[in-house]
Amino acid sequence: MDADQDPAEEYREIGGRFTRLVEGVPDDATWDRPSPVAGWTARDVVRHLVEWFPGFLRGGAGIELPAGPSVDDDPVAAWRTFSDGVQTLLEDPASADLVLRNPHIGDVPLPRAVSQFFTADVFMHTWDLARATGQDETLDAERCAVMLAGMEPMDEMLRASGQYGPRVRVPADADPQTKLLAFIGRDPG
Repeated sequence: MDADQDPAEEYREIGGRFTRLVEGVPDDATWDRPSPVAGWTARDVVRHLVEWFPGFLRGGAGIELPAGPSVDDDPVAAWRTFSDGVQTLLEDPASADLVLRNPHIGDVPLPRAVSQFFTADVFMHTWDLARATGQDETLDAERCAVMLAGMEPMDEMLRASGQYGPRVRVPADADPQTKLLAFIGRDPG
């Protein structure tokens, strides 16, 4: 996260970009195209984000996000409803005083937990959805470099989590986006 950007602003930017991609999917058939995540379609990228985070919030902070239609029935409306709920949560001044409790990460202020775990996930999956649907795949280079610098010291732990594939080899002089994608196990080529 940019040091000058609060979690609500950060999510507005990153979630907004993902929303534009979701809304830019040209037709229903495109939702079934394969994504760069093995075994996932474009629809599954949206499903992943819409389905994992509510349980994280519920279990760690007792927060319920609004439920929309299923991703199978209407991925655009499912994402919009969900994303609007995340944005509303982050903009609520009371959220600043909430803590998310998790046995793996301890107690984390809720806005920081959303930024660190969810907004970062949306940012990385932006490339997956763009690639699967034939849209602009460009990610913010500075954010890519900052995320990679933060993740590299945790390489072994991240790989052990099963959330990332094997690191892909890229040239040492590759751009920050290519390096981040390769780190999380995506083939940028």
